Amino acid sequence: MPKFKIPYSTTFVELDIPEENFAGVLESKAHHYVPKFSETEIVEKALDNPIGSPSLEELVKGKKNMVIITSDHTRPVPSKITLPILLRRIRNANPDIDVTILIATGFHRATTHDEMIRKFGEEIVKNEKMVNHVCWDKDNMAYVGILPSGGELWLNKLAVETELLISEGFIEPHFFAGFSGGRKSILPGIAGEKTVLANHCSKFIASPFARTGILENNPIHKDMVYAAEKVGLAFILNVVIDAQKKIIHAVAGHPQKAHEEGCQFVKDLAVVEKVPADIVITSNGGYPLDQNIYQTVKGMTAAEASCKEGGVIIILSACNDGHGGESFYQYMANASSPKEVTEKVLQIPQDETIPDQWEFQILARILEKHTVFIVTDQCDKKMIENMHINHAYTIEEALEKAFQIKGKDASITVIPDGVSVIVK
Repeated sequence: MPKFKIPYSTTFVELDIPEENFAGVLESKAHHYVPKFSETEIVEKALDNPIGSPSLEELVKGKKNMVIITSDHTRPVPSKITLPILLRRIRNANPDIDVTILIATGFHRATTHDEMIRKFGEEIVKNEKMVNHVCWDKDNMAYVGILPSGGELWLNKLAVETELLISEGFIEPHFFAGFSGGRKSILPGIAGEKTVLANHCSKFIASPFARTGILENNPIHKDMVYAAEKVGLAFILNVVIDAQKKIIHAVAGHPQKAHEEGCQFVKDLAVVEKVPADIVITSNGGYPLDQNIYQTVKGMTAAEASCKEGGVIIILSACNDGHGGESFYQYMANASSPKEVTEKVLQIPQDETIPDQWEFQILARILEKHTVFIVTDQCDKKMIENMHINHAYTIEEALEKAFQIKGKDASITVIPDGVSVIVK
């Protein structure tokens, strides 16, 4: 009987699949990739060999101030490793430079003090100047221009006005931007509300190019690259991580060239051939990406790509932080069906995009074709069901209900970490 360990919160849930039902498993090779060097050595080597760019040390020389953009509490960027290295190298080259660390919250809530300590370490939180980006704070936004899509580009003033702007992040498959990392630190990372909404409009989300692993012709990516160039993002450090959130690869240098090289590395590991099945079991990769229903939609898209129409998707996701977005929740909960959500959202013009629209648009698309179960013992059952999603406390309970829907001979595909694969 095939056995699997599925990420859930900060731990794993063990799963046994009956041999007669098992169709296949889809896993990124990143989870079995064994790097030749330690995490610290990988980062140092990337910074020693910048791609298409002068070194970080050269860039900071002569500068009075700089901003480092970093990821928020919803992203598993190993900043306890990367930030100390960046700060040491920066200050070795320019001891007097004034450094501000800007947390790219995008459209999320602010990262709390406790979350900062957990993510960055007490030393950095205590001694560094750290600022949460707040996309709704218009007084701290600067108008930079017009995006290729026609939307207005508003970015955090700290980033616009600094002498040197760099960012750190991680690269993984992304369900509508193609890949995370690179330019995403700018848009949506430190963009104003109006800009994020324009970039995430229903027309772009519906594009066949706005999918996992696709950058070419992706309208969302095109806007993001423009934003990064316009604000003068000078240098990036992006890492690739495995299932244990350990660094297995890093790229540094030119925001677009280094990012593209990192994306190719991820693509080589993450592309898997779909194994169509009646039931697909997956996860959102555990903490921190499975903190809410909003983020959980990402893992669902991998299952969607391998689930037969009318099939069942089971996703393990703690969702201990609730729905993750009031607009996201209300739009789903107040609709009579997912189809109603889809019909309404496609009528919304780009300049009238509403908060969280992209997330409920994708969720509705999935729910129209599949029955979805979220497995969690850390989230309000009623909240989940109000959003037209089924709830189960355990994987066994969800699987039993799935068999009731699809029959005892239903085929099952397992995707242990739904956010780590590109299903073709």
